Amino acid sequence: MDIRNCRGCGKMIQYMGVGPVLCASCRKKLDEDFARVKVFLKENPNCTINELSESADVSISQINQWIREERLVFSKDSPIGIDCEKCGRMIKSGRFCGECKKDLIKNLGGDKSAVRGVAKTPTSSAKGRMRFLDK
Repeated sequence: MDIRNCRGCGKMIQYMGVGPVLCASCRKKLDEDFARVKVFLKENPNCTINELSESADVSISQINQWIREERLVFSKDSPIGIDCEKCGRMIKSGRFCGECKKDLIKNLGGDKSAVRGVAKTPTSSAKGRMRFLDK
């Protein structure tokens, strides 16, 4: 645990090391903002991001952050979307489009010997025995 300043109001808080660096009151306000955005989207599914921002009184950057965190997901016919961080294609949630996700998975899965901490697959003779991680 360490002492940090709240990113919302600047007040000093004791940070537990998990989640955003926000005090209880700023976290509550952020949750209320999120609830307002969800209600507005339910009533107006085809609104633009500017309309959403103005009516819910939430910044566009905060809405984009919720989209990247996959807390907000939009349908294909919605005008709201963000750019894929790798190729720039418009996506409706997350950080990467489907093709870039596949490429990243393929590139990460290419050299499995470089990944530390991956358990060895047990052989039939090792059934019921203790297994160790690669070192």
